[in-house]
Amino acid sequence: MSPRARRPIVTMRDIAVEAAVSQSTVSRVLNDAPTTVPIAPDTRERVMEAAQRLGYRPNPLARGLRGAPTNLIGAVVRDFSDPFYAGAVEALVVESMAHGYNVVFGHVHGRHDEVAALTTVLETRHTDAIVVLGDMQAHPQFQEDLRHAHVPVVALWPGTSPIEYPTVDADDRAGIRAGLDHLVSLGHKRIAFVGAELPGDYRVRDEAYVEFMRERFGGTPAGYLQRCPNTLAGGDAVLRALLGLPEPPTAVATSTDLVAIGALHAAYTLGVTVPDKLSVVGFDDILIATHTVPALTTLRMPISAIVKHAIARAVALVRDPTTAEPGVDRFEPTLIVRDSTAAAPEPISPPRSSGRTRSTAAATGRRARKG
Repeated sequence: MSPRARRPIVTMRDIAVEAAVSQSTVSRVLNDAPTTVPIAPDTRERVMEAAQRLGYRPNPLARGLRGAPTNLIGAVVRDFSDPFYAGAVEALVVESMAHGYNVVFGHVHGRHDEVAALTTVLETRHTDAIVVLGDMQAHPQFQEDLRHAHVPVVALWPGTSPIEYPTVDADDRAGIRAGLDHLVSLGHKRIAFVGAELPGDYRVRDEAYVEFMRERFGGTPAGYLQRCPNTLAGGDAVLRALLGLPEPPTAVATSTDLVAIGALHAAYTLGVTVPDKLSVVGFDDILIATHTVPALTTLRMPISAIVKHAIARAVALVRDPTTAEPGVDRFEPTLIVRDSTAAAPEPISPPRSSGRTRSTAAATGRRARKG
């Protein structure tokens, strides 16, 4: 059997012939290079269409060796096993491609010696910029490597990591308050909170709950603030503890959807109907949140907006690295109301019928004695 014929490599010369323009014009369009004479929009569009039609793929190594942008972005992800980052990674790839970039991935969920070489690996691949997803406080060597990176760095959801680069994050405090305001509007006062144990001991969402309860109700009832692993089992276990309190909550807010879904499972197995007897609010709006029973009310993390802003920032820094000032741009989560929240249940009052029976009996006794 003869070996499969390789597909011929498409060059800029091929695109120039196809689009009926000069090779230099093709180079300036594909490299998004500044020009003294502007390139007409229809010419630019014709070049891009010809490149797509012919299946042109730039050679990152060759571009990097001659000092041109490689159109590669290095993305370092804290933990691929977290469902939250699955959605973030997908948005990152889509947005990068929209800017003409491919993505090279790295992972820090491993030994520190593996982390130490990660930035070097990404730079060897000639990435134009590095985007870091997640809290890297537990990886000091990786952070040190980033400080010596020769390409722009943009951080997303940094948690407790120091703000050393342009950073894009969610306004967690605003999100927590929105969820708690929703519960209060439904008449809930006995509101508990479960904080997930996240890398770097990130407690901003827990602190936002404490501040809210102090402002609205004068403080947090004993036992109402709990912490657990960021797992389904963690949420299950901690809800059982909350429902075992002398005065259990009528609503529970959590710092992640994973914990909230674990709480829903515990409520079901204990026969506590959600939302009739207990309301539950999550945070993040991961994909499964719409498919729980009941569907989870949660705070939707603005992943698309955050990633879009971060990639645009990274691409801008590739063109002008001098604007790489540390700072945080925050995006506010959106409350998504589904079926896991409802009006607070009526407080259980002593049976009035017993009181009436005793009163009637007493009156009957008095009448009998008078007779």
